[in-house]
Amino acid sequence: MKAFLRANKGFLAFLLLFGVFRTAVADWNPIPSSSMRPNLLEGDVVFVNRLAYNVKLPLTDVVLARTGEPQRGDVVTFTSPADGTRLIKRVLALPGDRVEMRNERLVINGVLSDYTPQETATEIAPEGELEAVRFVEVVDGRQHRIQLMPQRDVPRNFGPVTVPADAYLMLGDSRDNSADSRYIGFVPRHLLIGRAERILVSADYQGNWMPRFDRFGSSLR
Repeated sequence: MKAFLRANKGFLAFLLLFGVFRTAVADWNPIPSSSMRPNLLEGDVVFVNRLAYNVKLPLTDVVLARTGEPQRGDVVTFTSPADGTRLIKRVLALPGDRVEMRNERLVINGVLSDYTPQETATEIAPEGELEAVRFVEVVDGRQHRIQLMPQRDVPRNFGPVTVPADAYLMLGDSRDNSADSRYIGFVPRHLLIGRAERILVSADYQGNWMPRFDRFGSSLR
């Protein structure tokens, strides 16, 4: 063993530093589900800035220092408070916000968000192929695309509720096909992993994993 360590100490040091880098500085996150459609697709791999909000002790959720504050509209990776899995969703409500959903329209601090219809598409859901209606959602001046599936039998109203201190309300962009804060609850700040900045690479998992070059390097908003 000693001989192995001596012969490979450079490579082992590289692995150690690489592991620390991935757990403390930057990471990448494959998109495994359709909960963030139409903005993120299965087969996308996003770059995650782990220093956007916190400096953490590597391999733990212990926060050593705060480096920034999550903003409404950020796309964030975090550990689910329900079962510990890694999720990626959008921050829609901040600590202290009073939020409710009325027929899938968000009302935050008494202000109804704005929705502009864009297009329709066909999406896959547990029930099969369903029509999806896409909108531009504007919340507190920040806009992004979402999609709804009117044929799905899912909850479309909640609240009003107040977001606790140091916690966030996360929603998927595919509102009727996302296990988000409506199901797992508010996400405490110490469970945030980082902010997703852009798509690094993308491949069509249904099309023999052919690269989707038009998505390489795309920024998220």
